[in-house]
Amino acid sequence: MKAPFELIVFDMAGTTVQDNDEVLSCFQHACEQEGITAARERLNALMGVSKLEVFNILWEEQMPLAPEAQIEAVAARSFMVFRDILETYYRSHPVFPAEGAPEIFEYLHAQNIKIVLNTGFYRQVTDIILERLGWLKHPLIALTISSDEVPAGRPAPYMIFKAMQTLGLQDVRRVVKIGDTPVDLEEGRNAGCGLVLGVLNGSHTMSELIACDSDGLMVNLQELKSRLEAQKEVARARIF
Repeated sequence: MKAPFELIVFDMAGTTVQDNDEVLSCFQHACEQEGITAARERLNALMGVSKLEVFNILWEEQMPLAPEAQIEAVAARSFMVFRDILETYYRSHPVFPAEGAPEIFEYLHAQNIKIVLNTGFYRQVTDIILERLGWLKHPLIALTISSDEVPAGRPAPYMIFKAMQTLGLQDVRRVVKIGDTPVDLEEGRNAGCGLVLGVLNGSHTMSELIACDSDGLMVNLQELKSRLEAQKEVARARIF
């Protein structure tokens, strides 16, 4: 029977790409250089957010009385420091798919379900990561979207809407959103996705994600097949 979903929007780092706290470490390094005081736990809570927006948030917390123009200026400067650290890291270190990602891509392709990757990264580093993975022109990935290509990054739903518009899809209830951070799950809910799932092989723990509004958590992407097959059974039962 026809699959109940036609598009799955995956996050990248921590979801489809292995995350060993590389991004968090790059944030810490940039904060140290810029004189930003932020605990590791605070930075981790901002994983998945547009990286420029992270520095806007951090500087607002550092200088709560500063005018908006000053916050924007220092955030832009810190973001450029972070970009240099992050791009240097990814150009000089290997990057690996998350457990189960290549296999689930093959399964989804066989089910005629489109695959989109979205990310809180900006386009330049997104392409560096994709190239290191050999995914820059992956035949099974329909589209990749970075946070600097939409009016606002997560938890705003614009990246999901852009994917639907680009691929000519109309029913957001037939879209699945999967990610490893709270803002991934919020993004899916804000878009109205038919299924929103968290994955535990990234930056957040079960106790952190279980408090978020989602349709369930997976240890890794290998669980997605059984989740989708269960959804098929539900759809089949409704027909009969």
